[in-house]
Amino acid sequence: MNTPISWLKAYVPDLDVDINEFVDAMTLSGSHVEGYEKKDKNLEKIVVGCIEKIEKHPDADKLIVCQVNVGNETVQIVTGAPNVKENDLVPVVLDGGKVAGGHDGEPLPEDGIKIKKGKLRGVESYGMMCSIEELGSSRDFYPEAPEYGIYVFSKDADVKPGDDAVAALGLNDAVVEYEITSNRVDCFSMIGMAREAAATFDKEFIPPVVTVKGSGGNVNDYISVEVQDTDLCTRYTARVVTDIKIGPSPKWMRERLAAQGIRSINNLVDITNYVMEEYGQPMHAYDLATIAGNKIVVRRAKDGDVFTTLDGQERKMDKDVLMICDGEKEIGIAGIMGGENSMVTDDIKTLLFEAACFDGTNIRLSTKRIGLTTDAAAKFVKGLDPNLAIEAMNRACQLIEELGCGKVVDGVVDVYPNPVSEIKLPFEPEKMNRLLGTDVPDEQMLKYFDRLGIEYNRETNMLTIPTFRQDIKCMADLAEEVGRFYGYDNIPTTLPKGEATAGKKGYAERIEDEVRIICEGNGFSGAMCYSFESPKVFDKLLIPADDEARRAIEISNPLGEDFSIMRTIPLNGILTSIATNYNRRNKDARLYELANVYIPKSLPLTELPDEKMKLTMAMYGSGDFFDLKGVLEEMFEKLGFGKEVTFKPTGAHTFLHPGRQADIEKGKLQIGYMGQLHPEAGDNYGIKADVYVAVINMDVVTMLSTFDRKYEGIAKFPAVIRDLSMVVDKSIFVGQIEAVIKKCGGKLLEKVELFDVYEGEQVADGKKSVAYSMTFRAKDKTLEDAEVGKIIEKIIAELGKMGITLRA
Repeated sequence: MNTPISWLKAYVPDLDVDINEFVDAMTLSGSHVEGYEKKDKNLEKIVVGCIEKIEKHPDADKLIVCQVNVGNETVQIVTGAPNVKENDLVPVVLDGGKVAGGHDGEPLPEDGIKIKKGKLRGVESYGMMCSIEELGSSRDFYPEAPEYGIYVFSKDADVKPGDDAVAALGLNDAVVEYEITSNRVDCFSMIGMAREAAATFDKEFIPPVVTVKGSGGNVNDYISVEVQDTDLCTRYTARVVTDIKIGPSPKWMRERLAAQGIRSINNLVDITNYVMEEYGQPMHAYDLATIAGNKIVVRRAKDGDVFTTLDGQERKMDKDVLMICDGEKEIGIAGIMGGENSMVTDDIKTLLFEAACFDGTNIRLSTKRIGLTTDAAAKFVKGLDPNLAIEAMNRACQLIEELGCGKVVDGVVDVYPNPVSEIKLPFEPEKMNRLLGTDVPDEQMLKYFDRLGIEYNRETNMLTIPTFRQDIKCMADLAEEVGRFYGYDNIPTTLPKGEATAGKKGYAERIEDEVRIICEGNGFSGAMCYSFESPKVFDKLLIPADDEARRAIEISNPLGEDFSIMRTIPLNGILTSIATNYNRRNKDARLYELANVYIPKSLPLTELPDEKMKLTMAMYGSGDFFDLKGVLEEMFEKLGFGKEVTFKPTGAHTFLHPGRQADIEKGKLQIGYMGQLHPEAGDNYGIKADVYVAVINMDVVTMLSTFDRKYEGIAKFPAVIRDLSMVVDKSIFVGQIEAVIKKCGGKLLEKVELFDVYEGEQVADGKKSVAYSMTFRAKDKTLEDAEVGKIIEKIIAELGKMGITLRA
């Protein structure tokens, strides 16, 4: 945001400070100054001179010798300018002075050009008469300046010989550049920055006094407005001006726009630009004669519509772009640019003014869709105050009347279905001081608020926040206002108040850390796989066509088919990594991943899917099914629930070997599954080795885990060890045998360990020999053989029911 100091002084007349002091104070009060530029930085000793006499140069046909009255003396200046004549008032740089640069768009020297007296073709010259380019400006901002030649002040200019020519031209100014944060929309205007300057320097802020006289008639006889999409257009105001007279803008308006870097076009265009900079509210003007049906309709465009904007370019629209339409056609893109079919020309007779408030997010997205960004769109994107629209509209109509551009019809069309009201907040000075660590008196706080336009009601002790301050919503925001005007540098150093707290990870994160430690301690390396996958994954993993896993969420804008769905099972990524290791001839690999799968509640999506954390482990090479099972048992044991976990044989997982897979359960809770990868699935991934995988539901693990540990002292009484060697059917799993032993062993059974499995000549066909070592111990006494014998007999009896016999 650029703000000329001269323009600020129109609203803060007493603002009389050095530019360095100004930028320092504004920065300290919270307005981030990026820098400033003095427009007269290379202009020295330049005065108004009156040409009293012109003579031909004795030795040069294209040069003339002028006697120029510069106030306190008459100096002789030689020039080749073709446009000067006697009695002209011109800017003159005296001997020893400086000008900004040269002619015809040449780049300006950093330090300007020094002018010294000298001779031109033998004739003394004591200075130089200046063109507008030599003063650092151009004809874009001073259209009255000649294309080639010296700048000549108009006859009605209030200047005389000896006056400061730089001041007379409005070039004794400085433009300050601010970085305005998105929460301070009010500061994207001259009035907003003037209010900040007045508050910073404790000066009186005098906003424009806006009055519109009107010329009779009724605006509703000229135009009607219908807003169909009130979510994208919260307010739309319109006024009509008749008897339009297009002409140049007055000097003061041209100078203010020029200081802002805006070229003067004509009075109508300049008024809309002026009001946009002054109030921060974009406006648009239409030729009422081009408005079909004398009706404005604000609605969304239709998909595929093509619209020609003022710049002559065709723009493709869609249903999310808001349009301004008349009774028959589209005439403008709301908040961005008008249409070629309703542009204002020099033949205009009746003007329709528009000032509206459009949804900032929609305007930003629309500029991206159609590839067009304008100054007006940049303002709307910030999120304007709807109450600003009528203020800007009336200001523009006031300027129309003051500049004699036309006659303003009485009344205004104002479509404002949901007016924005002012926020009221309690005045809580104690809380604000406590938050800031200050001791600012109540009355001093109220003075700060009064400078900012925040009203205070002593009866209710409430502060009324004007709608243009959309950033003030709570006590902390008010405290910030106090802090920045009290002075951040004046806030003392204080210690924070409160109780000491100790940060730590959440419970689920601590469980995940433990899982990582156990996996890595057993040789597994962490992997990170993509959440986006290809639908072909299900075929590679032999997932049946009707399986729920195939109900995956499709990505609306995928990078390609290989990344078009969100994974519902976690195996593909880690198997792809295992395959990479295998194909690069790594002898063995162990990988694990902790990551989410995404399970939709319904398709198409109507709400966010369930994100379920899974631990996925995969290995090949040195290790088999039982090695992986041992890692899992260690994990469950260290997480506090290992004793009651069972591994039940299953054939439910089609991607696992039908005879080498198991579900992992605790009671009725499904902890996960593990097994050997199906050979066909392995072939699909290009893996010829035996691959063992496990998938664990981390939500169940987190629920079952505990960090509570009870200390048990060293056993005081000796243990009794017994071995059992049995002949069992091959169809009976050792897990079933262990379950019986544990059940019958009761509290006295301290440990059961399988130490031998044998199949061979001494064992009948269809049978196998298994041998267990059992450790018994009592905590309060030494066990007798008879006590242990009874337990052994009970175990043998129960095993006998399963057809198990002791081996001879």
